[in-house]
Amino acid sequence: MASSRRKPDPYLVDDDTAPLTGDEVRQLRPATEVFEAIGLPAPRPVGRPPVENPKERISLRVDADVLETFRSTGRGWQTRMNTVLCREAKRLRKA
Repeated sequence: MASSRRKPDPYLVDDDTAPLTGDEVRQLRPATEVFEAIGLPAPRPVGRPPVENPKERISLRVDADVLETFRSTGRGWQTRMNTVLCREAKRLRKA
């Protein structure tokens, strides 16, 4: 059986939650401009910085013993596996 109580309309509860008007949307500015205008340093961006040659996520099936060998070398095993593959790719390009 459905409840007879309904959630209140958020726009009727608080004037601060009313949707923005077209004029208000046109007045919006990037946060960096606002911080600069009030003399504060802008927050640092979140996440990894862009790289020149980004890595690509793939799904790869390898033999269990190969995977175990790399995993047994500890943290950074994926980077080490990538290094071995890069070396082999360079060798193949030369051939």
